[in-house]
Amino acid sequence: MMTIRNMLAIAITAVMMLTVTGCAVSRGQESVGAYVDDSAITTMVKARFVDNKQVDAAAISVETMKGTVMLSGFAKNPTEKNTAETIARGVKGVVAVKNEISIRP
Repeated sequence: MMTIRNMLAIAITAVMMLTVTGCAVSRGQESVGAYVDDSAITTMVKARFVDNKQVDAAAISVETMKGTVMLSGFAKNPTEKNTAETIARGVKGVVAVKNEISIRP
């Protein structure tokens, strides 16, 4: 059962994705269907970050292209970095994760 917090996180993430200028689908990139699937993956990863108290969702960026999730940004420690990657790998539709998160000194 989804909690109000989960629904709010998903709604906020969806609004952010619609308002932030991102990669548009262009010739040679992805089909519209693949772009929509990638957007759904990105939204779900971010929502799970928001729901997880060990991950600072605001400090980690998520981008998805053809099922490959790219994580970037900053983590407080190696555990947060690894937790973010584990969460991303657990989302349906993810085929690979590139973890480029830096650990703050």
